[in-house]
Order: sequence, then structure tokens, then C-alpha cells
Amino acid sequence: MRIDILVSYDVNTLDSAGRKRLRQVAKACEGRGQRVQFSVFECSLNEMELERFRRKLIGIIHQEEDSLRIYRLHGDRRGYLESYGRDKYQDFSDPLIV
Repeated sequence: MRIDILVSYDVNTLDSAGRKRLRQVAKACEGRGQRVQFSVFECSLNEMELERFRRKLIGIIHQEEDSLRIYRLHGDRRGYLESYGRDKYQDFSDPLIV
């Protein structure tokens, strides 16, 4: 069963270590979902993938300086989302036409 989640993060980038953590978090998220804003990703994972992903992200951030939020989204995307302006979301569960 797939779980749709929203991941948002705020990493303190005042020093080079923070900028490195920011790149690491972004890269980890890019490997699991699609970016919908600069520090926000939508992902669809199973429970095991979610647990591994959560542990990876928690291992990257500094909890005293950074913030990580993972929201579980319930129901159909159209039921919980209003989007205005630029939205490049791609539903990968739809059939692919080549």
C-alpha cells in the first residue's frame, strides 16, 4: 500500500556544513519524490520505504538547527490540495503515453 507524504525542510545554511546538509536533504528527497516548491517534496512510498527515508533524513539534519516535517496525506490529491500559480506536479500513477 502506497502512502502519500509531503516533506518540508528548513536547514540552517549560515555555514558550509549547513549548506552541505541542505544539498544532502534535497538529494535524498529528489530520489524519493518530486519537488513541488524549493524545500517541499511530494512522495509516494510504502511503509518500509517511508521508514528508511525518515531515518536517512533524520540522520542528515541537525535537530538543534534544522527543521524537518513529514505530513501523511490522506485520500485523493484533489481532495486535500489547492494549488495556485505554477504547478509542475506529474501523477506517475497515470498511464504513460509515448
